[in-house]
Amino acid sequence: MLDNNNSFGNNDNRNLSDVFRELQEIRNNPQAQQAYVNKTKHSKRHNKVNRIKVKKRTNPFAFNFHEKNNSTFQKSDDLKLSHILTGCGILVISMALFFPKDLAFTESYASTETSQEIEAYELNRHRLNMQSIISENAGMDRVKEQATEEREVEFETTYTDNATLPKGEEIITQEGENGKDKVTVVKTYENGDFVEETILARETLVEPTPKLISRGTSEFLAKHQVHIGDTMYFVKDGALKSEPSEEETSTDVADVKASIDVKLLELPSEEWAKVSFDGIEGYIKTSNLTSPTTTPNIVEKNRVQRILLKVNIGMELNKSSGLTLKDYEKIFTNIPNDQNKVFQNNYQVFYNMEKKYNINGIFLASIAIHESGWGTSNIAKDKNNLFGYGAYDETPYESSLDFDSYADGIETVAKSLVKYYLNPAGTKIYDGETAAGWYYNGPTVEGVNTRYASDENWHTKVYSYMEMLYKRLET
Repeated sequence: MLDNNNSFGNNDNRNLSDVFRELQEIRNNPQAQQAYVNKTKHSKRHNKVNRIKVKKRTNPFAFNFHEKNNSTFQKSDDLKLSHILTGCGILVISMALFFPKDLAFTESYASTETSQEIEAYELNRHRLNMQSIISENAGMDRVKEQATEEREVEFETTYTDNATLPKGEEIITQEGENGKDKVTVVKTYENGDFVEETILARETLVEPTPKLISRGTSEFLAKHQVHIGDTMYFVKDGALKSEPSEEETSTDVADVKASIDVKLLELPSEEWAKVSFDGIEGYIKTSNLTSPTTTPNIVEKNRVQRILLKVNIGMELNKSSGLTLKDYEKIFTNIPNDQNKVFQNNYQVFYNMEKKYNINGIFLASIAIHESGWGTSNIAKDKNNLFGYGAYDETPYESSLDFDSYADGIETVAKSLVKYYLNPAGTKIYDGETAAGWYYNGPTVEGVNTRYASDENWHTKVYSYMEMLYKRLET
Protein backbone atom coordinates (compact mmCIF):
# COMPACT_ATOMS: atom_id res chain seq x y z
CA MET A 1 0.00 0.00 0.00
CA LEU A 2 1.34 3.52 -0.98
CA ASP A 3 2.21 6.29 1.45
CA ASN A 4 -0.79 8.48 2.32
CA ASN A 5 1.38 11.62 1.84
CA ASN A 6 1.86 10.76 -1.79
CA SER A 7 -0.94 12.15 -3.95
CA PHE A 8 -0.76 9.05 -6.05
CA GLY A 9 -0.77 6.76 -3.02
CA ASN A 10 -4.29 7.62 -1.92
CA ASN A 11 -6.50 5.08 -3.65
CA ASP A 12 -9.68 6.12 -1.93
CA ASN A 13 -12.10 8.32 -3.87
CA ARG A 14 -9.65 8.65 -6.82
CA ASN A 15 -10.36 7.83 -10.40
CA LEU A 16 -8.52 8.08 -13.69
CA SER A 17 -9.61 11.74 -14.20
CA ASP A 18 -7.79 12.68 -10.99
CA VAL A 19 -4.73 10.95 -12.27
CA PHE A 20 -4.80 12.96 -15.54
CA ARG A 21 -5.15 16.26 -13.72
CA GLU A 22 -2.23 15.47 -11.49
CA LEU A 23 -0.27 14.48 -14.56
CA GLN A 24 -0.90 17.92 -16.18
CA GLU A 25 0.31 19.69 -13.02
CA ILE A 26 3.52 17.65 -12.98
CA ARG A 27 4.14 18.26 -16.71
CA ASN A 28 4.02 22.03 -16.22
CA ASN A 29 6.03 22.09 -12.93
CA PRO A 30 9.66 20.81 -12.97
CA GLN A 31 9.86 20.84 -9.16
CA ALA A 32 6.77 18.67 -8.91
CA GLN A 33 8.34 16.26 -11.39
CA GLN A 34 11.45 15.85 -9.20
CA ALA A 35 9.33 15.44 -6.05
CA TYR A 36 7.25 12.82 -7.77
CA VAL A 37 10.37 10.82 -8.79
CA ASN A 38 11.71 10.89 -5.23
CA LYS A 39 8.36 9.80 -3.81
CA THR A 40 8.08 7.02 -6.36
CA LYS A 41 11.47 5.62 -5.36
CA HIS A 42 10.47 5.75 -1.68
CA SER A 43 7.15 4.11 -2.45
CA LYS A 44 8.85 1.25 -4.30
CA ARG A 45 11.16 0.57 -1.36
CA HIS A 46 8.22 0.67 1.03
CA ASN A 47 6.16 -1.73 -1.08
CA LYS A 48 9.10 -4.14 -1.35
CA VAL A 49 9.32 -4.41 2.43
CA ASN A 50 5.57 -4.99 2.67
CA ARG A 51 5.72 -7.70 0.05
CA ILE A 52 8.46 -9.51 1.93
CA LYS A 53 6.50 -9.33 5.13
CA VAL A 54 3.26 -10.67 3.70
CA LYS A 55 5.09 -12.89 1.22
CA LYS A 56 2.70 -11.79 -1.54
CA ARG A 57 3.38 -10.58 -5.07
CA THR A 58 1.99 -7.20 -6.30
CA ASN A 59 2.41 -8.27 -9.89
CA PRO A 60 0.40 -11.40 -10.61
CA PHE A 61 2.55 -12.09 -13.67
CA ALA A 62 5.96 -11.84 -11.98
CA PHE A 63 8.07 -14.93 -10.91
CA ASN A 64 9.88 -15.13 -7.57
CA PHE A 65 13.07 -17.16 -8.06
CA HIS A 66 14.15 -16.77 -4.40
CA GLU A 67 11.35 -18.86 -2.95
CA LYS A 68 12.28 -22.26 -1.75
CA ASN A 69 9.58 -23.85 -3.80
CA ASN A 70 10.56 -22.91 -7.46
CA SER A 71 8.29 -25.38 -9.14
CA THR A 72 5.05 -23.62 -8.37
CA PHE A 73 3.69 -20.11 -8.84
CA GLN A 74 1.24 -18.77 -6.37
CA LYS A 75 -1.24 -16.01 -7.07
CA SER A 76 -1.58 -13.51 -4.24
CA ASP A 77 -4.77 -13.96 -2.35
CA ASP A 78 -4.73 -10.30 -1.34
CA LEU A 79 -4.52 -8.82 -4.95
CA LYS A 80 -7.10 -6.05 -5.33
CA LEU A 81 -8.45 -3.87 -8.19
CA SER A 82 -7.07 -0.74 -6.53
CA HIS A 83 -3.57 -2.13 -6.78
CA ILE A 84 -4.04 -2.64 -10.51
CA LEU A 85 -5.30 0.97 -11.01
CA THR A 86 -2.40 2.32 -8.99
CA GLY A 87 0.05 0.41 -11.14
CA CYS A 88 -1.56 1.74 -14.33
CA GLY A 89 -1.33 5.26 -12.98
CA ILE A 90 2.33 4.84 -12.25
CA LEU A 91 2.86 3.51 -15.76
CA VAL A 92 1.04 6.48 -17.35
CA ILE A 93 2.99 8.99 -15.28
CA SER A 94 6.24 7.37 -16.25
CA MET A 95 5.34 7.55 -19.95
CA ALA A 96 4.48 11.25 -19.61
CA LEU A 97 7.85 11.97 -18.04
CA PHE A 98 10.01 10.07 -20.49
CA PHE A 99 8.19 10.67 -23.80
CA PRO A 100 7.70 14.03 -25.74
CA LYS A 101 4.63 16.07 -24.86
CA ASP A 102 3.33 16.08 -28.44
CA LEU A 103 3.18 12.23 -28.41
CA ALA A 104 1.49 11.84 -25.05
CA PHE A 105 -2.19 11.05 -24.77
CA THR A 106 -2.97 11.16 -28.44
CA GLU A 107 -5.79 8.81 -27.65
CA SER A 108 -7.88 9.19 -24.51
CA TYR A 109 -9.35 6.32 -22.47
CA ALA A 110 -10.71 8.64 -19.84
CA SER A 111 -14.28 9.58 -19.30
CA THR A 112 -16.11 12.23 -21.43
CA GLU A 113 -15.49 14.83 -18.72
CA THR A 114 -11.71 14.28 -18.84
CA SER A 115 -11.65 14.57 -22.66
CA GLN A 116 -13.41 17.92 -22.51
CA GLU A 117 -10.95 19.25 -19.97
CA ILE A 118 -7.98 18.27 -22.14
CA GLU A 119 -9.62 19.88 -25.17
CA ALA A 120 -10.17 23.10 -23.25
CA TYR A 121 -6.53 23.04 -22.22
CA GLU A 122 -5.37 22.61 -25.81
CA LEU A 123 -7.57 25.52 -26.99
CA ASN A 124 -5.94 27.88 -24.46
CA ARG A 125 -2.33 26.93 -25.11
CA HIS A 126 -1.76 30.42 -26.67
CA ARG A 127 -3.46 32.38 -23.93
CA LEU A 128 -3.04 36.19 -23.61
CA ASN A 129 -0.19 37.55 -21.57
CA MET A 130 -2.33 39.57 -19.17
CA GLN A 131 0.66 40.81 -17.20
CA SER A 132 2.14 42.38 -20.33
CA ILE A 133 -1.17 44.00 -21.28
CA ILE A 134 -1.66 45.45 -17.80
CA SER A 135 1.90 46.81 -17.81
CA GLU A 136 1.45 48.54 -21.15
CA ASN A 137 -1.83 50.20 -20.13
CA ALA A 138 -0.49 51.15 -16.73
CA GLY A 139 2.22 53.16 -18.51
CA MET A 140 -0.19 55.04 -20.80
CA ASP A 141 -0.55 58.78 -20.11
CA ARG A 142 -4.16 59.77 -20.89
CA VAL A 143 -5.00 63.43 -20.31
CA LYS A 144 -8.18 65.46 -20.85
CA GLU A 145 -8.31 69.21 -20.91
CA GLN A 146 -11.06 71.76 -21.41
CA ALA A 147 -10.46 74.78 -23.63
CA THR A 148 -12.38 77.72 -25.07
CA GLU A 149 -11.20 78.93 -28.46
CA GLU A 150 -12.28 80.80 -31.58
CA ARG A 151 -12.63 78.77 -34.74
CA GLU A 152 -13.27 79.69 -38.36
CA VAL A 153 -16.49 78.49 -39.96
CA GLU A 154 -16.19 77.78 -43.67
CA PHE A 155 -18.59 79.60 -45.98
CA GLU A 156 -21.03 77.82 -48.25
CA THR A 157 -21.20 78.15 -52.04
CA THR A 158 -24.56 78.83 -53.68
CA TYR A 159 -25.23 78.45 -57.40
CA THR A 160 -27.90 80.37 -59.32
CA ASP A 161 -28.97 79.69 -62.91
CA ASN A 162 -28.52 82.63 -65.28
CA ALA A 163 -30.11 82.61 -68.74
CA THR A 164 -28.00 85.58 -69.85
CA LEU A 165 -24.73 83.64 -69.59
CA PRO A 166 -23.41 80.95 -71.93
CA LYS A 167 -24.23 77.46 -70.75
CA GLY A 168 -21.46 76.03 -68.61
CA GLU A 169 -19.92 79.41 -67.79
CA GLU A 170 -19.78 80.62 -64.21
CA ILE A 171 -19.36 84.10 -62.76
CA ILE A 172 -18.70 84.87 -59.10
CA THR A 173 -21.18 87.54 -58.07
CA GLN A 174 -20.15 87.55 -54.40
CA GLU A 175 -16.96 86.34 -52.80
CA GLY A 176 -17.39 84.10 -49.76
CA GLU A 177 -15.94 84.90 -46.34
CA ASN A 178 -15.46 82.53 -43.40
CA GLY A 179 -17.35 83.14 -40.19
CA LYS A 180 -16.15 82.71 -36.60
CA ASP A 181 -17.46 80.65 -33.66
CA LYS A 182 -16.53 80.54 -29.98
CA VAL A 183 -16.21 76.86 -29.04
CA THR A 184 -15.86 75.18 -25.64
CA VAL A 185 -14.31 71.76 -26.09
CA VAL A 186 -12.82 68.87 -24.14
CA LYS A 187 -9.71 67.45 -25.80
CA THR A 188 -8.22 64.03 -25.06
CA TYR A 189 -4.50 63.24 -25.41
CA GLU A 190 -2.71 59.92 -25.06
CA ASN A 191 1.05 60.06 -24.51
CA GLY A 192 0.97 63.65 -25.77
CA ASP A 193 -0.88 62.84 -29.00
CA PHE A 194 -4.33 64.28 -29.70
CA VAL A 195 -6.96 61.53 -29.83
CA GLU A 196 -10.42 63.08 -29.83
CA GLU A 197 -12.50 66.00 -28.71
CA THR A 198 -16.00 66.64 -27.46
CA ILE A 199 -17.70 69.99 -28.13
CA LEU A 200 -19.56 71.22 -25.07
CA ALA A 201 -20.84 74.58 -26.38
CA ARG A 202 -20.71 76.74 -29.51
CA GLU A 203 -21.42 80.47 -29.88
CA THR A 204 -21.56 82.29 -33.22
CA LEU A 205 -19.36 85.39 -33.29
CA VAL A 206 -19.42 86.23 -37.03
CA GLU A 207 -21.80 84.70 -39.54
CA PRO A 208 -20.09 83.33 -42.68
CA THR A 209 -20.78 85.13 -45.97
CA PRO A 210 -21.83 82.66 -48.69
CA LYS A 211 -20.06 82.59 -52.04
CA LEU A 212 -22.54 83.31 -54.84
CA ILE A 213 -21.91 81.90 -58.30
CA SER A 214 -24.07 82.66 -61.33
CA ARG A 215 -24.15 79.65 -63.64
CA GLY A 216 -25.05 80.18 -67.33
CA THR A 217 -27.78 78.19 -69.04
CA SER A 218 -28.04 79.81 -72.52
CA GLU A 219 -27.22 77.38 -75.30
CA PHE A 220 -27.48 80.21 -77.87
CA LEU A 221 -24.72 82.24 -76.21
CA ALA A 222 -22.60 79.13 -75.71
CA LYS A 223 -22.96 78.12 -79.38
CA HIS A 224 -21.75 81.53 -80.64
CA GLN A 225 -19.37 82.14 -77.70
CA VAL A 226 -20.72 85.63 -77.03
CA HIS A 227 -22.03 87.58 -74.05
CA ILE A 228 -24.57 90.31 -73.52
CA GLY A 229 -23.02 93.52 -74.89
CA ASP A 230 -20.98 91.79 -77.59
CA THR A 231 -21.24 92.39 -81.33
CA MET A 232 -23.18 89.96 -83.47
CA TYR A 233 -24.03 89.93 -87.17
CA PHE A 234 -27.11 89.44 -89.31
CA VAL A 235 -27.11 86.22 -91.31
CA LYS A 236 -29.50 87.65 -93.91
CA ASP A 237 -31.49 90.80 -94.54
CA GLY A 238 -34.07 91.33 -91.83
CA ALA A 239 -36.21 93.83 -89.95
CA LEU A 240 -35.98 94.80 -86.32
CA LYS A 241 -39.29 94.35 -84.49
CA SER A 242 -40.77 96.54 -81.80
CA GLU A 243 -41.61 93.44 -79.71
CA PRO A 244 -40.19 89.90 -79.49
CA SER A 245 -43.04 88.49 -81.52
CA GLU A 246 -44.27 87.87 -85.07
CA GLU A 247 -47.72 89.17 -84.20
CA GLU A 248 -49.18 92.15 -86.06
CA THR A 249 -48.75 94.28 -82.96
CA SER A 250 -44.97 93.94 -83.41
CA THR A 251 -44.05 96.51 -86.06
CA ASP A 252 -40.84 96.94 -88.06
CA VAL A 253 -38.52 99.59 -86.67
CA ALA A 254 -35.51 99.21 -89.02
CA ASP A 255 -34.29 97.16 -91.96
CA VAL A 256 -30.89 95.57 -91.54
CA LYS A 257 -28.74 94.16 -94.32
CA ALA A 258 -26.97 90.81 -94.20
CA SER A 259 -23.57 90.81 -92.47
CA ILE A 260 -24.31 94.08 -90.66
CA ASP A 261 -23.17 94.21 -87.06
CA VAL A 262 -25.51 94.86 -84.14
CA LYS A 263 -24.97 95.07 -80.40
CA LEU A 264 -26.58 92.34 -78.30
CA LEU A 265 -28.56 94.04 -75.51
CA GLU A 266 -30.81 91.40 -73.97
CA LEU A 267 -31.87 87.79 -74.36
CA PRO A 268 -35.51 87.54 -73.31
CA SER A 269 -35.62 83.95 -74.57
CA GLU A 270 -33.61 81.47 -76.57
CA GLU A 271 -35.72 82.44 -79.62
CA TRP A 272 -35.56 86.24 -79.47
CA ALA A 273 -32.79 88.79 -78.84
CA LYS A 274 -32.89 92.52 -78.29
CA VAL A 275 -30.22 94.35 -80.32
CA SER A 276 -29.11 97.85 -81.23
CA PHE A 277 -28.43 98.85 -84.83
CA ASP A 278 -26.77 102.28 -85.12
CA GLY A 279 -28.69 103.49 -82.07
CA ILE A 280 -32.01 101.92 -83.11
CA GLU A 281 -33.19 99.22 -80.71
CA GLY A 282 -35.41 96.32 -81.63
CA TYR A 283 -35.92 92.56 -81.51
CA ILE A 284 -34.70 89.95 -83.95
CA LYS A 285 -34.90 86.16 -83.96
CA THR A 286 -31.74 84.56 -82.64
CA SER A 287 -31.67 82.30 -85.71
CA ASN A 288 -30.77 85.39 -87.81
CA LEU A 289 -27.71 86.21 -85.70
CA THR A 290 -24.21 84.84 -85.95
CA SER A 291 -20.70 85.46 -84.64
CA PRO A 292 -17.10 85.10 -85.83
CA THR A 293 -16.97 81.78 -83.99
CA THR A 294 -19.68 80.20 -86.09
CA THR A 295 -19.07 82.29 -89.25
CA PRO A 296 -15.31 83.02 -89.49
CA ASN A 297 -15.53 85.36 -92.56
CA ILE A 298 -18.41 87.41 -91.18
CA VAL A 299 -16.14 90.24 -89.98
CA GLU A 300 -14.76 90.81 -93.45
CA LYS A 301 -18.23 90.72 -94.94
CA ASN A 302 -19.34 93.20 -92.34
CA ARG A 303 -16.52 95.60 -93.25
CA VAL A 304 -17.62 95.57 -96.87
CA GLN A 305 -21.26 96.00 -95.95
CA ARG A 306 -20.44 98.93 -93.73
CA ILE A 307 -18.66 100.57 -96.69
CA LEU A 308 -21.61 99.90 -98.98
CA LEU A 309 -24.04 101.39 -96.46
CA LYS A 310 -22.30 104.75 -96.94
CA VAL A 311 -22.61 104.66 -100.71
CA ASN A 312 -25.28 107.08 -101.81
CA ILE A 313 -25.58 109.98 -104.19
CA GLY A 314 -25.15 112.47 -101.37
CA MET A 315 -22.02 110.86 -99.88
CA GLU A 316 -19.05 113.10 -99.14
CA LEU A 317 -16.23 112.63 -101.66
CA ASN A 318 -13.48 114.61 -99.90
CA LYS A 319 -12.88 111.57 -97.64
CA SER A 320 -11.25 108.21 -98.06
CA SER A 321 -13.57 105.42 -99.19
CA GLY A 322 -12.15 103.04 -96.60
CA LEU A 323 -11.25 100.53 -99.30
CA THR A 324 -7.99 98.62 -99.24
CA LEU A 325 -5.64 98.04 -102.15
CA LYS A 326 -7.03 94.52 -102.38
CA ASP A 327 -10.51 95.99 -102.63
CA TYR A 328 -9.39 98.13 -105.59
CA GLU A 329 -7.83 95.14 -107.22
CA LYS A 330 -11.03 93.13 -106.81
CA ILE A 331 -13.17 95.98 -108.13
CA PHE A 332 -11.17 96.70 -111.29
CA THR A 333 -10.04 93.23 -112.30
CA ASN A 334 -11.86 91.52 -115.19
CA ILE A 335 -14.53 94.15 -115.81
CA PRO A 336 -16.17 93.17 -119.14
CA ASN A 337 -16.46 96.80 -120.35
CA ASP A 338 -12.76 97.48 -119.70
CA GLN A 339 -11.74 95.88 -123.00
CA ASN A 340 -8.34 97.59 -123.17
CA LYS A 341 -7.60 96.85 -119.48
CA VAL A 342 -6.98 100.56 -118.93
CA PHE A 343 -8.60 100.62 -115.50
CA GLN A 344 -7.40 97.17 -114.49
CA ASN A 345 -3.83 98.28 -115.18
CA ASN A 346 -4.25 101.52 -113.22
CA TYR A 347 -6.30 100.45 -110.17
CA GLN A 348 -3.32 101.13 -107.89
CA VAL A 349 -3.06 104.68 -109.23
CA PHE A 350 -6.63 105.41 -108.18
CA TYR A 351 -5.91 103.91 -104.77
CA ASN A 352 -2.76 106.04 -104.34
CA MET A 353 -4.67 109.23 -105.23
CA GLU A 354 -7.16 108.48 -102.50
CA LYS A 355 -4.44 108.06 -99.90
CA LYS A 356 -2.36 111.03 -101.08
CA TYR A 357 -5.01 113.66 -101.68
CA ASN A 358 -7.91 112.50 -99.55
CA ILE A 359 -10.31 112.08 -102.42
CA ASN A 360 -12.66 109.16 -103.06
CA GLY A 361 -10.80 107.03 -105.62
CA ILE A 362 -13.98 105.30 -106.88
CA PHE A 363 -15.50 108.71 -107.64
CA LEU A 364 -12.32 109.68 -109.53
CA ALA A 365 -12.39 106.43 -111.55
CA SER A 366 -16.12 106.84 -112.29
CA ILE A 367 -15.49 110.29 -113.85
CA ALA A 368 -12.73 108.72 -116.02
CA ILE A 369 -15.04 105.87 -117.12
CA HIS A 370 -17.85 108.30 -117.99
CA GLU A 371 -15.63 110.83 -119.85
CA SER A 372 -13.52 108.27 -121.80
CA GLY A 373 -16.07 105.56 -122.49
CA TRP A 374 -13.97 103.00 -120.56
CA GLY A 375 -10.81 104.41 -122.11
CA THR A 376 -11.95 104.03 -125.71
CA SER A 377 -12.20 107.72 -126.65
CA ASN A 378 -9.62 109.24 -129.03
CA ILE A 379 -8.57 111.74 -126.39
CA ALA A 380 -7.95 108.85 -123.95
CA LYS A 381 -6.06 106.72 -126.45
CA ASP A 382 -4.07 109.49 -128.13
CA LYS A 383 -3.38 111.82 -125.22
CA ASN A 384 -3.54 109.50 -122.14
CA ASN A 385 -6.29 111.85 -121.04
CA LEU A 386 -9.15 109.80 -119.48
CA PHE A 387 -11.06 112.89 -118.35
CA GLY A 388 -11.00 115.13 -121.42
CA TYR A 389 -9.30 117.51 -119.08
CA GLY A 390 -8.91 121.06 -120.58
CA ALA A 391 -11.32 120.44 -123.45
CA TYR A 392 -13.96 122.93 -124.54
CA ASP A 393 -17.27 121.97 -126.00
CA GLU A 394 -16.45 123.60 -129.36
CA THR A 395 -13.08 121.94 -129.85
CA PRO A 396 -12.80 119.08 -127.35
CA TYR A 397 -10.02 117.09 -129.01
CA GLU A 398 -7.87 120.07 -129.91
CA SER A 399 -8.24 121.81 -126.58
CA SER A 400 -7.72 118.77 -124.32
CA LEU A 401 -4.35 118.34 -122.65
CA ASP A 402 -1.74 115.68 -123.42
CA PHE A 403 -0.18 113.56 -120.66
CA ASP A 404 2.84 111.31 -120.66
CA SER A 405 0.84 108.51 -119.04
CA TYR A 406 -2.58 107.69 -117.68
CA ALA A 407 -1.13 108.10 -114.19
CA ASP A 408 -0.07 111.68 -114.90
CA GLY A 409 -3.52 112.64 -116.18
CA ILE A 410 -5.25 110.93 -113.18
CA GLU A 411 -3.08 112.76 -110.63
CA THR A 412 -3.59 116.18 -112.33
CA VAL A 413 -7.37 115.84 -112.20
CA ALA A 414 -7.31 114.57 -108.59
CA LYS A 415 -5.35 117.64 -107.41
CA SER A 416 -7.64 120.00 -109.33
CA LEU A 417 -10.83 118.50 -107.83
CA VAL A 418 -9.41 118.65 -104.27
CA LYS A 419 -8.21 122.26 -104.62
CA TYR A 420 -11.11 123.84 -106.48
CA TYR A 421 -14.27 121.64 -106.24
CA LEU A 422 -14.39 119.39 -103.19
CA ASN A 423 -13.17 121.62 -100.32
CA PRO A 424 -14.15 125.10 -99.23
CA ALA A 425 -11.52 127.83 -99.40
CA GLY A 426 -8.88 127.70 -96.72
CA THR A 427 -9.13 123.95 -96.10
CA LYS A 428 -5.74 122.35 -95.56
CA ILE A 429 -5.16 119.86 -98.34
CA TYR A 430 -1.84 118.45 -99.64
CA ASP A 431 1.79 119.58 -99.50
CA GLY A 432 0.96 122.30 -96.98
CA GLU A 433 -1.41 124.04 -99.38
CA THR A 434 -4.92 125.19 -98.73
CA ALA A 435 -7.97 124.76 -100.93
CA ALA A 436 -8.96 127.67 -103.20
CA GLY A 437 -12.57 126.53 -103.32
CA TRP A 438 -13.37 128.53 -106.47
CA TYR A 439 -15.96 126.02 -107.69
CA TYR A 440 -17.00 124.52 -104.39
CA ASN A 441 -20.71 123.73 -104.08
CA GLY A 442 -20.52 120.91 -101.58
CA PRO A 443 -18.35 117.78 -101.41
CA THR A 444 -20.90 115.64 -103.30
CA VAL A 445 -21.12 114.43 -106.87
CA GLU A 446 -24.03 116.76 -107.43
CA GLY A 447 -22.08 119.69 -105.96
CA VAL A 448 -19.18 119.01 -108.32
CA ASN A 449 -21.64 118.82 -111.25
CA THR A 450 -22.63 122.43 -110.69
CA ARG A 451 -19.39 123.91 -112.05
CA TYR A 452 -17.56 120.92 -113.49
CA ALA A 453 -19.89 119.82 -116.32
CA SER A 454 -22.51 121.54 -118.42
CA ASP A 455 -24.66 118.36 -118.43
CA GLU A 456 -27.16 118.69 -115.59
CA ASN A 457 -27.44 114.89 -115.33
CA TRP A 458 -23.73 114.40 -115.25
CA HIS A 459 -23.78 113.59 -111.51
CA THR A 460 -26.37 110.81 -111.87
CA LYS A 461 -24.38 109.19 -114.69
CA VAL A 462 -21.17 109.35 -112.71
CA TYR A 463 -22.90 108.01 -109.57
CA SER A 464 -24.29 105.02 -111.50
CA TYR A 465 -20.72 103.98 -112.27
CA MET A 466 -19.81 104.44 -108.64
CA GLU A 467 -22.61 102.08 -107.55
CA MET A 468 -21.57 99.51 -110.11
CA LEU A 469 -17.94 99.53 -108.98
CA TYR A 470 -18.82 99.34 -105.28
CA LYS A 471 -21.16 96.39 -105.80
CA ARG A 472 -18.27 94.40 -107.25
CA LEU A 473 -17.02 94.08 -103.66
CA GLU A 474 -19.88 91.66 -102.97
CA THR A 475 -18.97 89.25 -105.76
